[in-house]
Amino acid sequence: MTFSRLILRWYHNSHRNLPWRSTKDPYKIWLSEIILQQTRVNQGKAYYLKFLNAFPNIDDLAKADEEYVLKLWQGLGYYSRARNLHKTAIYISEELQGHFPKKYKEVLKLRGIGPYTAAAICSICYNEKRAVVDGNVYRVLARTHNIQTEINTNKGIKQFQHIADKLISKKNPGDYNQGLMDLGATICLPKNPQCTCCPMLNLCKSAGDDKIHLLPVKKKKKKPINRNISYLYITDGELFYMQKRQQNDIWKNLYDFPHLEEQIGIKNQTPSVQQKLMEILPNQPFKNISTQKFIHHLSHQILYISITIIKINRLSKNKNYILMNRQKLLKTPLPRPIDFFFKNSINTID
Repeated sequence: MTFSRLILRWYHNSHRNLPWRSTKDPYKIWLSEIILQQTRVNQGKAYYLKFLNAFPNIDDLAKADEEYVLKLWQGLGYYSRARNLHKTAIYISEELQGHFPKKYKEVLKLRGIGPYTAAAICSICYNEKRAVVDGNVYRVLARTHNIQTEINTNKGIKQFQHIADKLISKKNPGDYNQGLMDLGATICLPKNPQCTCCPMLNLCKSAGDDKIHLLPVKKKKKKPINRNISYLYITDGELFYMQKRQQNDIWKNLYDFPHLEEQIGIKNQTPSVQQKLMEILPNQPFKNISTQKFIHHLSHQILYISITIIKINRLSKNKNYILMNRQKLLKTPLPRPIDFFFKNSINTID
């Protein structure tokens, strides 16, 4: 039996029961694929259902305020996905009269959609013969074909895409793609692969090899950047200062506190927290309550975060900051460290 037929037979008998598996609606498939980038399925399911409940179709998403979209996305990270999702929905609603494109080359032109996502949408929704290659697919193909090429190099990307294009089912590319991804997610695991349960066992060139867990091969990543972020939570007990992050950096268009930032290891003239505080509250008495410190990991950065709690008698308007309260906070998109602070420091800051 051929590679693709084995995948399809296994998928039809053993596929995971996921909410987006019962639809061919390109909006819903697109939404699921964007959410599942850099997100585990168990976490992604809840967000998928939450988004569909809030935005049943593309036009509903297009009409939404970006801050509401970001608030619903809060906790998933990689917020550019949500911003691009929203902007693309607006484009489809206004420029394409709400009709999702039906050809791979047209889908690929949409903002925030790359070859993998375009291939997934077009194969599942339109039965277009386009092979997907994600982390799970890299792993299955590397092991079944015993490929030693590094997957995060131009050579590796081209080689794996070429193999995937050759293997894909002509009659049922959508189910085949989903089957290949499911196999990597449930059987051909990064560690402790379930080889004895694998439908590809007889075709797999790496089966039984005690080094199978070393495939696929990856080129070592650069060391992450270390950054210090010193936040000031300035409050009168009811109101507090926040600001919207505008720069093209982490957490763009989310809200956080006044702060100082520096990249560790680079000499600069970053002012002290005390100096920053004096700039915000010139000639005003305040009380330093406490400072909380923790580490937050991003894909390519490690953030060393401190949040200093400052109490004053009464907060006044400041042209550089927004006066916020707990009620407004419920509709405000926050970076995970700020959300964590509010959820876990209530007794300290009230």
